Amino acid sequence: MEIACTDLTHVLRSERRFKYTGYSKSFHMPGRDKHIKRRWNFGGHDWEIRVYPHGGEPSAPSWVAINVVLLSECAVAVVTTIRGCLVDPEGVREPSEEICQSVAFRKPQDKSSQMLLMPWYTLNKSRYLKDDSFIVQCTLEVLKELPDIPEPEVHVPLPTSNLHQHFAELLQSQMGADVTFLVSGESFAAHKYILAVRSRVFKAAFLGDMIERGSECVEIKDMEAVVFKALLHFIYTDTVLEFEQQEGAEAMITDTVPESGQRDEAHEQAASVMALAQHLLAAADRYGLDRLKLICASKLYDGIKVDTAATTLALAEQYNCWELQKRCADFITKTYARNSSLDAVAATEGTSGRD
Repeated sequence: MEIACTDLTHVLRSERRFKYTGYSKSFHMPGRDKHIKRRWNFGGHDWEIRVYPHGGEPSAPSWVAINVVLLSECAVAVVTTIRGCLVDPEGVREPSEEICQSVAFRKPQDKSSQMLLMPWYTLNKSRYLKDDSFIVQCTLEVLKELPDIPEPEVHVPLPTSNLHQHFAELLQSQMGADVTFLVSGESFAAHKYILAVRSRVFKAAFLGDMIERGSECVEIKDMEAVVFKALLHFIYTDTVLEFEQQEGAEAMITDTVPESGQRDEAHEQAASVMALAQHLLAAADRYGLDRLKLICASKLYDGIKVDTAATTLALAEQYNCWELQKRCADFITKTYARNSSLDAVAATEGTSGRD
């Protein structure tokens, strides 16, 4: 006899990452319970994730810790499993040991106990701390009662793709590399077939009749090492690490006004990323990487300012980025119409970004 089984509950799962920048400054933050918080809407409820850079409880002052607070009303207890760990900013190393806690939230301001992720003296010596920043990964799993419907469909969440992480590890390890590039005094090991698959220019060089076909060492002229490094990273992972790091910094969880030093550091980072985008646009055009070219154009599109408009316009014209060209022209026109100093725009023309 066939026996039917009906599901009564379902688990909803959401995972987010939060970047904490300025870790060294957190030791000077006043108050033992100082934390940074970020709201999170999930499973029909409002939550708050709190990140403690050096602990919030007297028993654990030297740990990076998190906890979760329920902000919204609930008719019944919200049974939730919380998972937390630190992740490698470069996506190469496995996440730290995952800390897990199950909590039944019954009313607003109910909170979990602090989850101790890693002591600061271990974090300081680990690869999870990079550029004075670390990334916390938090997962919420909420137990939901299913409505009374026949044979409810259960969706099993698929794991996120980590193919790009494996290729990033391959590039970093240099395992099986068969070509070395010399760029501005630095060397970069890579794999000819991966380059050929991703770039028609490299395909012609390594699989065609060009002199590089049998070469184990290739010199790249007229390009900075940092630009070629970003180019290689994109070829292997389809991402620009510096762009992602800047976006993470802009979305950094904070409930206070940043200090002037932090603002200056953020402005310097933004200027550095914009300069990289200008040079990387030229490199993408040079090696036939159309997707990278569009990514760089989009980054420049969103970052047009008085001191970059003229240079970006020149690059857009040179590399046939029509939307970017129109955006620059509109920006310069509007700046002039607002009686702003058009000389400030013109004075920057040709000073940076040309490859």
